[in-house]
Amino acid sequence: MLSLYPDIKPYAEHRLKVDAPHELYIEESGNSDGIPVVVVHGGPGGGCEDYYRRFFDAERFRIILFDQRGAGRSTPLAELEGNDTQALVEDLERIRHFLGIDQWVLFGGSWGSTLSLVYAETHPDQVLALILRGIFLCRPQDIHWFYQEGASRVFPDYWRDYLSVIPEGERDDLVSAYYRRLTSPNELEQIQAAKAWSVWEGRCATLHPNPRVVEHFGHPHVAIALARIECHYFMNNAFLEADQIVRDAGRLKGIPGHIVHGRYDMVCPLDNAQALTEAWPEADFAIIRDAGHSASEPAIVDALMIACEKVAEYYAKGPHRPV
Repeated sequence: MLSLYPDIKPYAEHRLKVDAPHELYIEESGNSDGIPVVVVHGGPGGGCEDYYRRFFDAERFRIILFDQRGAGRSTPLAELEGNDTQALVEDLERIRHFLGIDQWVLFGGSWGSTLSLVYAETHPDQVLALILRGIFLCRPQDIHWFYQEGASRVFPDYWRDYLSVIPEGERDDLVSAYYRRLTSPNELEQIQAAKAWSVWEGRCATLHPNPRVVEHFGHPHVAIALARIECHYFMNNAFLEADQIVRDAGRLKGIPGHIVHGRYDMVCPLDNAQALTEAWPEADFAIIRDAGHSASEPAIVDALMIACEKVAEYYAKGPHRPV
């Protein structure tokens, strides 16, 4: 089983001003002349982690990490103004132009798969390949499954803690109830709701309990951005039209695709990936039998690194994607 490459440091870091008040953090590592790959993090609002660089051979890839609006090292933290899916798609284009890249690989998981797919369906000629994990179509039923009823039956003990900050009279619409608290002028109320929301996700993200993942999700800096921005998007149906990603999957034709999804993914159930692959049958589809949702699970790591190797091999045949 493949394991992550050794840790590397960025050779360049950038700040890119986009629509006010947003400024994006961008970094580059690996080989400046290598295959351009942009890591599209989850959430929305999750921010990039340093270990994301380690999925790629630093001698063959130009590795680009960035934090989406309001997330990670981008500023202002947890900002909702001007924060929607269409803005994030255009931010990717701004980054591509800023870095002087013609075509690039998109590597995204969970919400990162959502944003990568919407970007690829909007700008297919700029996409060399897609490597996607934990497909999240952001349909109403997908949001309902994790934040209202579904995963609650698999993790009733964790669900009890998620419910604890919401009075019984408001539990018929938990996303709305959380949104009221996450946008409250009371900062203590915001952070209590943010931690409950975020820790619920962290606890459910792995097949086997992983305290490190839960600790990361519970960190106040991570939790406030993740919870506020996720809830903002989910209150607005992720700023997508009904079944938009599957509807527009024909625009992905000719783009090499690699889809990796854990059999026991409780955050984004497997039917998300199944629906996508039925609309995009050319993509490679790997169901990982001993994994949940997290990119850090060993079998998910292995499958993603195999996909990266395949992309590197066929990219080596020329500067553009294969026909």
